[in-house]
Amino acid sequence: MLLGPQRPTHPHRAKHLQDHSPWSLDTTNRALTSWHCMLDAVRYVVDNGVKWASLPADFPPYRRVHAFARRWQATGLLAEFHDRLRDRVRDQEGRAVDPTAAIVDSQSVRAAANIPRSTSGWDGGKKVAGRKRHVVVDCLGLVLGVTMTAASVQDRDAAIGLLERLRTEYLSLRLVWADGGYAGRLVAWAAENLGLVLEIVRRCDDTTGFVVLPRRWVVERTLSWLMRSRRLVRDYETLPVMHEAMVLWSMTMLISGRLAGRHSTGLSRSAPAR
Repeated sequence: MLLGPQRPTHPHRAKHLQDHSPWSLDTTNRALTSWHCMLDAVRYVVDNGVKWASLPADFPPYRRVHAFARRWQATGLLAEFHDRLRDRVRDQEGRAVDPTAAIVDSQSVRAAANIPRSTSGWDGGKKVAGRKRHVVVDCLGLVLGVTMTAASVQDRDAAIGLLERLRTEYLSLRLVWADGGYAGRLVAWAAENLGLVLEIVRRCDDTTGFVVLPRRWVVERTLSWLMRSRRLVRDYETLPVMHEAMVLWSMTMLISGRLAGRHSTGLSRSAPAR
């Protein structure tokens, strides 16, 4: 399906489309205006971490690609695209489309020089200046929700809005696992206001070295998946919502590869050797 008109366009009309609808191109570039070209261009930015202006000449003009990505984020098309792919993976793995349990965690990322101070902060625990992405995943490690805050925001404070949104979108959800950063009043608040059981998975005090903690390893693995996308290694997005969109774009790349059988993401445990 082509985004531009199918017949020759009057020069004044073409100029109007170029000025007022950046994602619609004139007939001279119709070969570059198909949906897959736009999607490939956005995925190239996410995967390689390049600037929008540094897109190779094989892709459509970067301003139109950026407008395309921004439009998909603003209209909810990206979230719908991601959710449908995630549902297909859950069905492929023999699970119900609507999850009943989830895991929540956060990750602080350093901010680039273009990030405004009003949306960034200092994470004293991780010694990171920037923003913090809060992620909720299902038992397969697929993202159910993501939100961006300043790195100075506590996990339990950011989780209030995230869990409220999660409860609205997934009525089947009953249980959420979390680490010690979410302990305290949030547990009682989630049970009283959302009907969710927030179970804290703690690390034993006498444990030394690296230990795989039950359930928490699933979300930690998802955070490591996200770090494969160079655009997410550091926060380059001026708007927090665009960083959230980059997380969804990264997950769509991983999920689509999984559905196409190109690579295994370890979404399910392999059968034990006999």
